[in-house]
Amino acid sequence: MKIPATVITGFLGAGKTTAIRHLLENANGKRIALIINEFGDLGIDRDVLGGCGIEGCDEDDVVELANGCICCTVADDFLPTMEALIDRADPPDHIVIETSGLALPKPLVKAFNWPEIRARVTVDGVIAVIDAPAVAAGQFADDPDAVQAAREGDDALDHDSPLEEVFEDQLHCADIVVLNKSDLIDKNELERIRGDLADTVQPGVKIIPTRHGQIDISVLLGVGASVEDVIESRWSHHDDVDGEHDHDDFDSIIVSLSDLDDPSVLEERIREIATAHDVLRVKGFVHVPGKPMRHVVQAVGSRVQRYFDREWRADETRESRLVVIGQTGFDRDAVTAVLQG
Repeated sequence: MKIPATVITGFLGAGKTTAIRHLLENANGKRIALIINEFGDLGIDRDVLGGCGIEGCDEDDVVELANGCICCTVADDFLPTMEALIDRADPPDHIVIETSGLALPKPLVKAFNWPEIRARVTVDGVIAVIDAPAVAAGQFADDPDAVQAAREGDDALDHDSPLEEVFEDQLHCADIVVLNKSDLIDKNELERIRGDLADTVQPGVKIIPTRHGQIDISVLLGVGASVEDVIESRWSHHDDVDGEHDHDDFDSIIVSLSDLDDPSVLEERIREIATAHDVLRVKGFVHVPGKPMRHVVQAVGSRVQRYFDREWRADETRESRLVVIGQTGFDRDAVTAVLQG
């Protein structure tokens, strides 16, 4: 019997890691292996999950691919990792793959047709986690025809936004759309968004509102879609470039900070750079003097989430470091100066 694999995709900050954590907390004994792919050089998501304290969430079951976008490094990184997991003496019951917010799911799913893994693993389903408030704010155009019409009518829009293309490709590949953070918008707006998304996704795809990524594990796992068999029928902006795409539209930096007695100060700095410098995402850890626990910071634009997740380990350096992701060309020095105060 093939091992099922679930691909969890979604734009930067939509709540993929939160959804995965909820999934692990409710696995009910199912052995789940995680493959995490991040854009940037600091393994934040793996460390967040590694500090979750969930029974059965062993460190060996969480694999990080930090050498580039998973959809661009299939042969070098993804396939060897998959082979190592399924060759274990006690292989996992299910594999969950969290792509980076900039990854295209279609090339990844196509990789499951490689002979090395096709006979042993199947893509149970592709889950797209969507940031409901972001969509409500009109940050993405879900209708490719409307985008094209706007381009033709305005010389300033000669090129599709790469953010729109990534967002749409993730929706087109999905078997289930998780409309996360739905509690942050009103009911009428939520229904409008669901209607708009329904015009973009494949026929029959369920769009499920959630808050804090909380959704029944039986909904996410066990879809049985065998997506690798039908992936060619799922349209992508990048179908004409043989699965390759360019991440030169995005850039990331790592910023080291001094210890912060009051993390709320950092929250204001993040809002400042989000407004002034087109920063998409900020995530990392902060050391608060006098506090034994590590402080997690995650931001999408100007929306900032902060919390203490676990105690610092004795072998860890208590330091404050953030990954900042933005559009290519953002002012690295200015962003660093604001964050460092």
